[in-house]
Amino acid sequence: MTDPNPCRIIGVLDDGPASLTPTALAHIRTADVIVGAPRTLALFESQFKPGATTRDLTGQLKAVPGWIGAAREAGQRCVVLATGDPLCWGIAPYLAARLCTEALDILPNVSTLQLACARLGMPWQDAKLFSVHAKDAGPWQRGAGPDHGLHALAQAVHAHDRLVILTSPGNTPARIAQLLQIEGLAGAMQMAVAENLLQPEERIHPLLDIDTAATMTFAPLNVVVLWRIQPRDNPVLLGLNDDTYAQRRPKGDGTGGLITKQEVRAVSLARLQLRTDSIVWDIGAGSGSVGLEAARLCRHGHVFAIEKNAADVDIIRQNHDAFGVANYTLVHDRAPSGMQAWPDPDAVFVGGSGGELAELIRLILRRLRPGGHLVMNFVTLENLATALETLKALAGDAGKTAADAEKTSADAEKPAADAASPARAGSQTSPAHEPALASSPSVSEAYSATLDIHPASRPGTGTLHWDVLQLQAARSKPILHMNRLAAENPVWLVSACWQQTGDE
Repeated sequence: MTDPNPCRIIGVLDDGPASLTPTALAHIRTADVIVGAPRTLALFESQFKPGATTRDLTGQLKAVPGWIGAAREAGQRCVVLATGDPLCWGIAPYLAARLCTEALDILPNVSTLQLACARLGMPWQDAKLFSVHAKDAGPWQRGAGPDHGLHALAQAVHAHDRLVILTSPGNTPARIAQLLQIEGLAGAMQMAVAENLLQPEERIHPLLDIDTAATMTFAPLNVVVLWRIQPRDNPVLLGLNDDTYAQRRPKGDGTGGLITKQEVRAVSLARLQLRTDSIVWDIGAGSGSVGLEAARLCRHGHVFAIEKNAADVDIIRQNHDAFGVANYTLVHDRAPSGMQAWPDPDAVFVGGSGGELAELIRLILRRLRPGGHLVMNFVTLENLATALETLKALAGDAGKTAADAEKTSADAEKPAADAASPARAGSQTSPAHEPALASSPSVSEAYSATLDIHPASRPGTGTLHWDVLQLQAARSKPILHMNRLAAENPVWLVSACWQQTGDE
């Protein structure tokens, strides 16, 4: 049933009544209650009927649904004046979420984004529409987190060829240009700025290089258009070659780089079970290879990395600059210092612990979100033992495990795999939860167990599932005019995740 007295949300522009349809103008002239910003109300003051009530919504957004409801209950005609298209970064979605849609009648105008593109003669059907009307967090800084008002824009400029942006008094065209400089895109993009659209002071800057725009001052009311003048990279997302990364090489002969090797990195990232919006922690970031690849995979998420060694921090920054990702924050400190300020993670990778492994595991398992995964890489038996002892201690009952007998039986019958293909060797059920190490370095093995976690460790979570996967690769290397296989050192991947009791 059609509502006989809906609130009209009318899109208006800065030329006042000139751009309105006769129907929209008639609703304004007959309204009993008119809601809008002071500048917008002033544009139409001459059109209001005598005795009409005006309400300034500045700082009163939460009160607007109540004003509308009160007017409708009193049988009054209510109008809300919004800029351009009220459904494009406007007030209409907010009101529709709080009032039934039948209570609203939306009369859109041309959006200021469309109008800016029209002034430039630029098609906009393939543009990314954006607004930076967020809380002003100051100028963009490399590595700022998701709480920064320009974080989403910093990600978007790497992902889109054309953007049309509604600015704010704080997030000006100059600040946006400075963001592009920081993200290494000053030479890859150009900018246009449309100021004071439909006002006598209207001015269009159709072609600005980024370095020039970063130093300019613009009128407060403006729209920014960005477009690429250099092709956007289409980078490899997973399993990059080791030589892609700058890395510390203690031997000094160009070999033996301190990096999570390609094969181990690919398996580790797979075991993290990443999604496009995952929050990832990278602890002991080393060269940054795991965290930076995760940042590419989690394009709508964010990676928080920590590394204590100054030399490695410099290398990570080099790799970060080369990767062109904005969703990556690096902290130069010793874990877990400062990590309490990070948001709870969906995935955690531990490549180094600085001697704090047991404490880190406990911290991570307290903070890990439901369905999240922890993956730890070890090359020493001592660290492997520490990890397993910590998991055992968290179980509360050291002698209680849940072994999958059918899986154990099936896996026991499988033939051993070669070094390039890890094979599951069965579930371990010993009270100590300590896997027997592979008897042959050419065989990769996996171990798993399910622990009942003490309720105080993670209330209401259920059980902690963990397993150990041993990886060992052999790479071909030249010897005289032939090639030989040279075995890499074995790496143990310890993976853990929370699972609700009764889930499979």
